[in-house]
Amino acid sequence: MTVEEITVQELKEILDKKDPVLLIDVREKFEKDLVDIGGNLIPLGQLADRLSEIDSEKENPVVIYCRSGARSAEACRILQSHGFQNVKNLKGGILKWADDIDPSLPKY
Repeated sequence: MTVEEITVQELKEILDKKDPVLLIDVREKFEKDLVDIGGNLIPLGQLADRLSEIDSEKENPVVIYCRSGARSAEACRILQSHGFQNVKNLKGGILKWADDIDPSLPKY
């Protein structure tokens, strides 16, 4: 299953324009506590059990991120297999966001 990617620059444009997008953070809580760019926290290990929380977003744009892009790619595949149409993985994750968008964020 192919996972589409979105760059940090593209995501920042969407957020700046306040375009509708569901942002999902699939890291663990302690990671979100370190660096938070505003996504809804649903750790990858809980995603399959918590799909009902986001079922209403199946037709809408969804961007998933993690620290580097690996867990979020897996999360994209899970959502696609449950009928989500417009899912994108944040390429490079939080690390890339810190590099290119907000260098004040800690890298861990």
